[in-house]
Amino acid sequence: MPENDFRLPYLQGYPPELLEQVRKLVTEGRLAEVVAKRHPEPHDIRSERALYDYVNDFKTRYLRSAPPLAKVAYDPKLHILKNVLGTHSTVSRVQGNKLKAKREIRIATLFKEAPADFLRMIVVHELAHLKEREHDKAFYALCAHMEPEYHQLEFDLRLWLTAQDLA
Repeated sequence: MPENDFRLPYLQGYPPELLEQVRKLVTEGRLAEVVAKRHPEPHDIRSERALYDYVNDFKTRYLRSAPPLAKVAYDPKLHILKNVLGTHSTVSRVQGNKLKAKREIRIATLFKEAPADFLRMIVVHELAHLKEREHDKAFYALCAHMEPEYHQLEFDLRLWLTAQDLA
């Protein structure tokens, strides 16, 4: 396989011209540096409680009418190779003659060490699923409402994941 002919699994579906620019950065050994320069700020959200508060602040600001969150946690079982960076779920339980639903958000433990921008992007993504189930136009419009730079952050996160894999 030629030196610059490597797979970019996190960037599938992007235009060939863009992928060629990424391949050039990788070949020059500059991809991680470029991403780090664009997103230098770390975050200090390490505990489950801090993560819950962080997510709930976004929810309160943008999704007041959405159901409350029962749990928000970092999850070491979420694996980026399966394209899972976060999950949202509803756990239903019978209580007496009523069905109670509790909402949970789990975020890959990888985000404990990611730049602050990327944690914010994944939180916005998972919160948007409280209102919009599918990855459709309405879903991405909600993401962009909560984080105007959402699409750029998602692309940069994919670059960061590629750089992590290559390291």
